[in-house]
Amino acid sequence: MPLKNLSLSLQFGDLKDAALHRAALPRHSVARWIRHALASDAEITVRIVDAEEGRALNRDYRQKDYATNVLTFDYTQEPVVTADLVLCAPVVAQEAKDNKKTLQAHYAHLLVHGTLHAQGWDHETSEADAEAMEAREIEILAGLGVKNPYL
Repeated sequence: MPLKNLSLSLQFGDLKDAALHRAALPRHSVARWIRHALASDAEITVRIVDAEEGRALNRDYRQKDYATNVLTFDYTQEPVVTADLVLCAPVVAQEAKDNKKTLQAHYAHLLVHGTLHAQGWDHETSEADAEAMEAREIEILAGLGVKNPYL
């Protein structure tokens, strides 16, 4: 199946370790990871933020007062997927370290995860949905040469 078209905006907020995160997220890699998770053409903005911005967004939009790894703001699914994926750099870095993964591999996983959310996948609706989404993530990441993130 041919890869879908992607209009990508990649943004970096005011980050303490900006160079580390920019190095882990070359534009061509980000586009590749997202395109492999798409079932239709898309316009996606990826924004890498600090803990303060991540916490404010999670609090304001999900009523959860902490910074989380990835937030997906999905606007349309047809005819084109349009979404914003917001990743909190310090949370992603800490999770990668805690799980003994490279920062790049963890970003790849979270971008695939967020892209699936933007297309209607949801792991919080039921155990079956969670298992289906996890299986799809593993399949996509394997195709990208990224190890199973759940092991």
